[in-house]
Amino acid sequence: MTAIARITLLSLVLGLSACAVQRPPHQTLPPIPPSQPSSTPSPTPTPSKPSIPAKPAKPLPRTSASFAPPPGGNSHWDAKMGVYVLDDQPNTFYRQRTYYRWNNGWSRSISPNGPWEDTDIHGVPGGLGRQFGE
Repeated sequence: MTAIARITLLSLVLGLSACAVQRPPHQTLPPIPPSQPSSTPSPTPTPSKPSIPAKPAKPLPRTSASFAPPPGGNSHWDAKMGVYVLDDQPNTFYRQRTYYRWNNGWSRSISPNGPWEDTDIHGVPGGLGRQFGE
């Protein structure tokens, strides 16, 4: 065997041995005694201080970090459905340059005013399809 081959083989063996995982020594823990009902009466609860009111819920974002909003339309981001909801058109949604509309079935378009092309649940974003179902 040549010297280069020996050095390469030795380097490989040493490198792989560094990856070996060693387990910690096995430790036995003392058994947990079974719980028994307490024979002492429980103390009378003391009156508590008034609770601090919770902070108001954080408002939902109006836009998505991943998807651009529709051009020129009032809308808000619905994270559950994963689409923008158009505020001025009922059951009309937007994501990635496509508008989706639910009207007893799905249709899609590149414009909020149509023309609309019929599609099925597989042609709409997953969260949107789960929300309305077919």
